[in-house]
Amino acid sequence: MNTWAVPGYTESLELGSGASGRVVLAVHEETGVPVAVKYLGESLRTRPGFVHGFRAEARLLAGLDSPHVAGLYEYVESPDGAAIVMELVDGVSLRALLKRQGPLEPEAALTVLKGSLLGLADAHRVGVVHRDYKPENVLVVPDGTSTLVDFGIAVDAGTSAGVAGTPAYMSPEQWTGAPASPAADVYAATATFFECLTGHKPYPGGNLAELALQHVDAPVPAEEVPEAVRELVRRGLAKDPARRPAGAEAFVAELEAAAGSAYGPDWEGRGRARLAALVALLPLLLPSHRGTPRTTTDTARTVLRPQPGPGPARAWLPGRAGLLVSAAAVLLGAVLTQGLSYDPGAAAQGTAQALATTGAGSGAQTEGSPVPTDPALSPSASSTASGGVPPEPGASASAPAATGSGASPSPAAETDAGAPTPPDAPSTPAAPTTTAPASPAGPTAPAAPAVKDVTVSGFRQTGPTTATATVGITTDGTGPVSITVSWFSGDTAGQAGAGDGAPLTFERSGATRYTLTVDHTFTGTGCYWTAQATTSPAAAGGGASQQLLTSRCDLR
Repeated sequence: MNTWAVPGYTESLELGSGASGRVVLAVHEETGVPVAVKYLGESLRTRPGFVHGFRAEARLLAGLDSPHVAGLYEYVESPDGAAIVMELVDGVSLRALLKRQGPLEPEAALTVLKGSLLGLADAHRVGVVHRDYKPENVLVVPDGTSTLVDFGIAVDAGTSAGVAGTPAYMSPEQWTGAPASPAADVYAATATFFECLTGHKPYPGGNLAELALQHVDAPVPAEEVPEAVRELVRRGLAKDPARRPAGAEAFVAELEAAAGSAYGPDWEGRGRARLAALVALLPLLLPSHRGTPRTTTDTARTVLRPQPGPGPARAWLPGRAGLLVSAAAVLLGAVLTQGLSYDPGAAAQGTAQALATTGAGSGAQTEGSPVPTDPALSPSASSTASGGVPPEPGASASAPAATGSGASPSPAAETDAGAPTPPDAPSTPAAPTTTAPASPAGPTAPAAPAVKDVTVSGFRQTGPTTATATVGITTDGTGPVSITVSWFSGDTAGQAGAGDGAPLTFERSGATRYTLTVDHTFTGTGCYWTAQATTSPAAAGGGASQQLLTSRCDLR
């Protein structure tokens, strides 16, 4: 286990952990200010795509100045780890409140929704879409106000970043990988509001395919909530994003009008008092009540290797302006070279086509587990690398396109100069794209490079038996690399099924980034198609894959 810790902080206890990392409670030693430190998981630290996404989260937080969002103090990266130092929100998650107390009264539900929506509104105002609004990411503090946290898969509005989110709260357009929009956050917030009022999610969904179809096609269950807020629920859960409020700010205005009309001008005060009373019943869940910092973490802190420039936490005081400048300097100093390819045409593929990326051994989607950025569905149903390794953020849902005997592939190689810039890469001349040099001349052929990243994106059905996918490869050298695309067909979600047609292998050299668009005609009759990309030399994660539920299979 990695013992690296951010220097200058004394850690006391772990506040939470998951597949992507852990969050710990700490105190800044020079000022005594309590903070939350989010560490990138040890297993992901050597995966460039995950490091890229972690930096992007810090960059997004640095650009947000909102009393309703946990603020960024510092981003620290070394050869031994990466961490985001954030404002500590001394609150209880909305999930914990619902689990312990059950459904909320309408005034309390409206109050908690409004507070977190104000955080969303501040994010939307600067062009950021959260993409993972859910009860776990809303914290209620002792005075009854609420704060929005965890921007781990947030992206700039309009970015085509693949299928991402937590399935129970994902909007119809998120299931098809449409470009990120504030309307999708409004949908997730309304789904959470519905759960606050009823004690259960809007759609039960026995499995991912069923859940996807319910979010896309099932009627809005507005009759289950109090009549005074039914129109809010109908609007927020509208299937067509154009029929929802355009963003969180517009939704707050509708919420205030509905709440004032139904419950009077003092509705928010009563709602806040009720939430404060509920938090008071759960004091041991507050970070401030869960432990006292230890006196030393010397063993962990001495693991950090020297970094150029002043230390990250010397003479540090959590003032907003200075901290954001510090974070920006660290972020802009990092050269983000992980270019990722996206295919906007993969977004809207019709209501019956749901994406669910899977990897070897992955199980069913766990409740509350977010879908990592590009890959279709999260830890249990997300584009995972072929060895069961979690998918890298930004790498589109791994979906290869198999080619049958009657279909001719249409690969198109792209060098770095033609590859799109990652949506979260800082736009500054100081971080140039790595340009692929020409293959060196001479009698000695270039050595085979290490494969840094394999992605499958834009996997979509193009006809009754045909599909297409885009495979992206990033290497650290210009030597030769073989790219093999394989196809599978089956009837079980999460399992690749039987091979469908012969795999295709492409040889490439002379660049550090390649993009192949491959078509395939399926001969199998399974409802699920899977595409897989591997390389030789093999990538660290083994490759990437994605599963697609075909439009011919209606599982309702």
